[in-house]
Amino acid sequence: MNERRRPPPRARTLKKGRIAFNHNRSTIDCTVRNLSPWGACLIVTSPLGVPETFDLFIDSDHVHRPARIVWRKEGRIGVSFA
Repeated sequence: MNERRRPPPRARTLKKGRIAFNHNRSTIDCTVRNLSPWGACLIVTSPLGVPETFDLFIDSDHVHRPARIVWRKEGRIGVSFA
């Protein structure tokens, strides 16, 4: 039997992030609420206007990751890293 395994849980965090798109000419501030090597949950003022793919910057950790939205809820988006 082939068991389907869930990825390890994301680590809770509270870090300032930036969503960058349009060749990094446009940015939206966000808060990174949890983080793993595979994805993150981001708090945004509104998920409307956030493109499906973008670059996520977490300056405090010197992180720059290409990301893709996998779900949207009011004020939150879940992303997977490319």
